[in-house]
Amino acid sequence: MDNSRTSLLKPSGGYRKLRAFVIAQLCYDITVRFVELYIPKNSRTTDQMVQAARSGVQNIAEGSCASATSSRTELKLTGVACASLAELYLDYEDFLRQHEAMRWTKDHPLYKEFRRRRISTMEQFREFISWALTYDINHGKCSKQAAIVANGALLLINITRYLLNKLLQKQAEDFEQNGGFSERMMQIRLKKRKKRITVRQNGYLKIRFYNVRGVCRVRQEGAL
Repeated sequence: MDNSRTSLLKPSGGYRKLRAFVIAQLCYDITVRFVELYIPKNSRTTDQMVQAARSGVQNIAEGSCASATSSRTELKLTGVACASLAELYLDYEDFLRQHEAMRWTKDHPLYKEFRRRRISTMEQFREFISWALTYDINHGKCSKQAAIVANGALLLINITRYLLNKLLQKQAEDFEQNGGFSERMMQIRLKKRKKRITVRQNGYLKIRFYNVRGVCRVRQEGAL
């Protein structure tokens, strides 16, 4: 591969390897099922929660793919993913509060067990739900399972937002150090335009220099 092309285009599209993407996608799948079971179908909250969860996933993927040619777009879309998940986080908080269900604190045994399991698949999430149903918890006006799922979703969203904030910081640092696509493209063009051509003419050595604007300067040196 041409070296100039390698330095011009950043690696992109590796979003499926990002833990933030994997957990965000799990949050989306959980949310789709959650609204089917526990939110009225005619409620605007149903669409809002699904769209917020989907936006988190899609913007991570789109930002990763756009990174090859636009660091600005990559930063913007990663930020949109963070904002969408923050909205989803509030919706789950609202559900627990409105149904007078307990939200787990860091010292709650279910909170500790959930974090210990490092859940990243739907199968692992379902196994935790089945295990947690044996506990006696304050689930307020909603079912025990709904309260457990909502709390688990909050923890997963929180993990994803933490990972995305770290990713956003890394992207910003990379932009500060290496610039964006336009800057890289200009640097490569400057290297290509800076030429030094040596010719022999009438027994003299003539050196032609081309500056960044393509303007030629000729310097004549001693006889050969």
